[in-house]
Order: sequence, then structure tokens, then C-alpha cells
Amino acid sequence: QVQLVESGGGLMQAGGSLRLSCAASGRTFSSYAMAWFRQAPGKEREFVARIKWSVGSTYYASSVKGRFTISKDGAKNTVYLQMNSLKTEDTAVYYCAAGSPLVGITRAEYDYWGQGTQVTVSS
Repeated sequence: QVQLVESGGGLMQAGGSLRLSCAASGRTFSSYAMAWFRQAPGKEREFVARIKWSVGSTYYASSVKGRFTISKDGAKNTVYLQMNSLKTEDTAVYYCAAGSPLVGITRAEYDYWGQGTQVTVSS
């Protein structure tokens, strides 16, 4: 049984930083791609960032590129999302997801999801 558990969300002022964590368990993720998505109230869930576990290559949505960094710790089976220069429009529930190494950036391509963690950015 694959489990993804997010943590690290909270309330932050615009311009601040937060780091989200996604602890993965249930199988070996060395052949997977891991990603972060987010969903703001009344909006569709959107792609934020992806990392391919085996090679460490990353890809970002244009809205967060240069501000957010996705990384992994193989020893801890954990993926991180470092969020800097936060904006009010970053307010959303952030979800961790896992899928095959060929996944792109659409929600339907990912097989496993966490329960989400709330990030609120105030002005």
C-alpha cells in the first residue's frame, strides 16, 4: 500500500518562505516520478513541480519557476518543495503525487496522491 503524507503547510506573509515535505512509504520509489500539485478554492488542481527520482531531473510550472525548488532525500524517501518569495496567489492546498517516470504534468497521469497540506499566504 503506497502512502504519501504531506506536511509543512501553514500561514505565511507574502515574500516569506515555507518548505513542504512528502514522506513516501509502501514501495521503492527509485523508478518513480514525484510531483507537487496545488488547488486553490474554486479552481482546478494544477501542476507545480516534478522530479524524476532516479536521475533527479526537475520541471516547474512557469508560475513558480525561480521561486520554488523541488528536491528529494533518498535515504528518507522524502520529497521537498522549498517555496520562496511567496505570493498571495500561491495560496492553495498542496498535494504530493507519484507516478511512472514517464508522467507529464496532468493530474490523470499520477497514480498515488497524498491528502494535501494547506498553504495560506497573506498580504
